[in-house]
Amino acid sequence: MPPPAELGGSQISSLLEALPGIASVLRSPVADALVKAIRAAAGVGEFTMDDADELVRYAVRRGLIGPEEGDRVLADVAGPLKARPKAPRAVRPKVPSKKKPAKKKSRR
Repeated sequence: MPPPAELGGSQISSLLEALPGIASVLRSPVADALVKAIRAAAGVGEFTMDDADELVRYAVRRGLIGPEEGDRVLADVAGPLKARPKAPRAVRPKVPSKKKPAKKKSRR
């Protein structure tokens, strides 16, 4: 079985235009981890150890940090991320229901 062919930039653009909704399927795990990190930093989301691992692996692959530094960072955040309580789900405010006014009884 031959290895899968890699797509070039113009081919990816054509694919994204031809198949609406495929971008969400092709989304990078690194992009998901970055979005979670941003939301967690703003206090509106949760950041997990899996997200930290994904970002560190990306940084090591790209040569942004060395493998030893990546291991140190993961060791530094492992305890706090596991010990942190789960973020409570956002509570939606209750919208008052619009009840129809009761019909008046006729006085006969």
